[in-house]
Amino acid sequence: MEGAYDDRDGKIWLDGQLVEWRDAKVHVLTHALHYASSVFEGERAYNGKIFLGHAHSERLIASAKSLDFEIPYTADEIDAIKDEVLKVNGFTNAYVRAVAWRGAGPDMGVASSRNPVQLAVAAWEWGNYYGDAKTKGAKLDIAKWKRPSPETIPVHAKAAGLYMICTMSKHAAEAKGCSDALFMDYRGYVAEATGANIFFVKDGEVHTPLADCFLNGLTRQTVIKLLKEKGITVHERHIMPEELESFEQCWLTGTAAEVTPVGQIGDYSFEVGALTLDIAETYETLVRS
Repeated sequence: MEGAYDDRDGKIWLDGQLVEWRDAKVHVLTHALHYASSVFEGERAYNGKIFLGHAHSERLIASAKSLDFEIPYTADEIDAIKDEVLKVNGFTNAYVRAVAWRGAGPDMGVASSRNPVQLAVAAWEWGNYYGDAKTKGAKLDIAKWKRPSPETIPVHAKAAGLYMICTMSKHAAEAKGCSDALFMDYRGYVAEATGANIFFVKDGEVHTPLADCFLNGLTRQTVIKLLKEKGITVHERHIMPEELESFEQCWLTGTAAEVTPVGQIGDYSFEVGALTLDIAETYETLVRS
């Protein structure tokens, strides 16, 4: 699929029915457009099956509750909707986007308890998120923005508002010739990239930031489990920026990113090494099994 995302052939599920792709529209006074009352999931289907699809549906519902709204569908119903979208569009390997939000209604201020909650599911074919970085290693900038404190916003929800600084940071990174940007958190610890969690290797052991103020990604959880099954020690801990110099390998994890090696972060370089390539291959085998 090519072209603008509002001008494609296919079907999108919107509020109870499949509609033509170009007709999947919302009103300009939709609450989420003005106040970020929106949550979403990014998922990948391999050989016709969405990897961890039910876990994604459950997290979508949990994220909405964190933003004080209820999605009017169960996780099982959302699973069925996603499968229907894949089938009607003829996709077996695709990216799936489920999104729920407060729509237009009687309220058009900060409060919006009377407005309807809407749900949409779309799918499209999408290749490597970071292009050729899976073989060469992605190049990351270091963002000027920081991941916020859990006291300021529901940091464990996959909420649209949390991605505002991601967009700005990725634009700044791309302007410097980088693929993405690495965030520190509000305390100064290494956190994550704009849409992916991060892992490091040192002396055969793996170190990854403790997910105490950002999303504990489902791919992150999967990769940690795979590493432990291989007998590799995994340290989930706070990592200081000055430690970057001591790490030998690095990779990113995420539904879109899958497992992507990192070759450079700012002035620090990393080898696309054996462990990185092995865990990437193991993950690829798992999701297609």
